[in-house]
Amino acid sequence: MSMPSDSAPAPVLKGIVNERESQLRLLTSVRLRWMAVLGQLAAIAAVTLLYGFPLNIGSCLVLIALSAWLNVFLSIRFPVRHRLSTRLAFGLLVYDVVQLAGLLYLTGGIQNPFSVLLVAPVTVAAATLPPRYTLILGAGVIGAGMLLINFHYPLPWREGTRFELPSDYKVGELLALIASMAFMAFFTWRLNKESRQMSAALAATDMVLASEQRLHALDGLAAAAAHELGTPLSTIALVAKELEYELGSDSRYREDLQLLHSQARRCREILQKLTRKPDEQDPMHASLSVIELLEEASAPHRNSGKRIIISASSLPGLDDEVRIEPVAHRRPGVIYGLGNLIENAVSFAQSEVQISARWNGSHVFFTITDNGPGFAPEMMDSIGEPYVTTRRFEDKGDHGHSGLGLGLFIAKTLLERSGATVAFSNLTPPRHGANVQISWPRAAFELPPGAFAWPGRRASASQIA
Repeated sequence: MSMPSDSAPAPVLKGIVNERESQLRLLTSVRLRWMAVLGQLAAIAAVTLLYGFPLNIGSCLVLIALSAWLNVFLSIRFPVRHRLSTRLAFGLLVYDVVQLAGLLYLTGGIQNPFSVLLVAPVTVAAATLPPRYTLILGAGVIGAGMLLINFHYPLPWREGTRFELPSDYKVGELLALIASMAFMAFFTWRLNKESRQMSAALAATDMVLASEQRLHALDGLAAAAAHELGTPLSTIALVAKELEYELGSDSRYREDLQLLHSQARRCREILQKLTRKPDEQDPMHASLSVIELLEEASAPHRNSGKRIIISASSLPGLDDEVRIEPVAHRRPGVIYGLGNLIENAVSFAQSEVQISARWNGSHVFFTITDNGPGFAPEMMDSIGEPYVTTRRFEDKGDHGHSGLGLGLFIAKTLLERSGATVAFSNLTPPRHGANVQISWPRAAFELPPGAFAWPGRRASASQIA
């Protein structure tokens, strides 16, 4: 299910994913380049000092010195925790590719074992830059690899001996390099994308909970206002009573004074309700039966033009005591989560949404079904993840791919925090539509609002049937 309205989470995602600012910090870039410089110096030292192979060491040291001086310049030019712009980060990675390709040109080209390091800049780009920059950089690496097949100095080898691999083997090395680069880049990009999406989704969930918390904070403001108004109201009541006594029973103002006194007393009674502590809520609103919970969650969608059918009953074969309808404490997160699932069912239903509640001595089960297109089978394994649109879209007119896919994630998160287990499926043919099942251990369902319940064990099909 996708979230029909994405007005709230959209700014969150926009704040996390910024096209102009890369995810690469200057400190990370500089450290990686210093590691490359030290590794290149160590390789040259091993080739010349340990093995004694002839090498164009002067040109190699010039290229390595350029990287070192670049790091020094960047460290002086920018603060340590500076986050590089996308273009600057891309430019630095292009330089790293060119510098490494230059060293490979001087030391054997593609047949140099260290040619595999050309994958590194592309992997960094996949993790920190938009995909188009990664594709451009990858194309540059492929071009450099193709040139290094035929254009290069000989590979450093024993004096008097020239090491040269067959052309077909060099092409194979290039293909292996391309395959490794593609795999590493895609895996890194996908992992980083999911991480950013999860961060944005959790931020959106926090926004929902913060909104509910702000509403709850109004209770404290009301109590403070009631406390401040109590004294002047008492004074008004006292003055009205004294005037009534002074003017006597025959005064023409007697009825007005009595009305003033009674209204002041009524105001004080109202303020006394506002000064209740949070745990002294009105019993009429502090708890909800199963049917009341479903009615409240579905009430905002009654005028959607779709029929909403609600039913609630105990499972058959239970004792009289167990058949009693469960009563839960009012929890805004549970109401919001159920409401979001109902909203999505209504938005995709052709004409009807059925909401049923069943219970036994150990569990409470809710089922939400609609007669819409249902969930796409290929998306079943990813339902409940952020930014996943899970419904088939036969008509994209009213609810095409406009949502961010956060609605179901937020609803599932809020319900699971209350101890529920949420499962998604499609109705079995010939029926069609989506089917969402929510189950609570009865003890968790009836917990007070401040308590936290770990999700209970998943109810079996035999318990629900």
